[in-house]
Amino acid sequence: MNHPKHISETPATQFLRKANIVFTEHPYDYEEQGGTKVSARELGVDEHAVVKTLVMQNETAKPLIVLMHGDCTVSTKNLARQIGCKSVAPCAPEIAQKHSGYLVGGTSPFGTKKRLPIYVEKTILDLPKIYINGGKRGYLVGIDPNVLVVHLNAVAVECALTS
Repeated sequence: MNHPKHISETPATQFLRKANIVFTEHPYDYEEQGGTKVSARELGVDEHAVVKTLVMQNETAKPLIVLMHGDCTVSTKNLARQIGCKSVAPCAPEIAQKHSGYLVGGTSPFGTKKRLPIYVEKTILDLPKIYINGGKRGYLVGIDPNVLVVHLNAVAVECALTS
């Protein structure tokens, strides 16, 4: 009999359960530097529905989270303009970890160590279901994208660049 791989609780799954958010669990074999291409392939889903959680900072080093389609990149210029900042840039991995409490490659927008402003690419909210990190490498959760707005107060922005 094939048993599903047991996933231990993460701050993200604790947040989701506490808020009574319905989610599905999707463990996969994590590959260093594999990104959303690997998770989409491993789960058999469109990479566009896999959402990456990016910890960035503005010109004063104030951290923020950007949620982006797996097959797109963030136009930091467009993002900065829309959120009223001079500039936005990715955080160094150790800084990102300090802000989120998660290892890079396992960053979830749910249950972060510090409450950070969250921006979501507008078209993500149009998808029927998204796959987003569940708080550890090799583990995504499937959720309704509207959870991002309702439970994280994510602000919709338009800053996607297709790869």
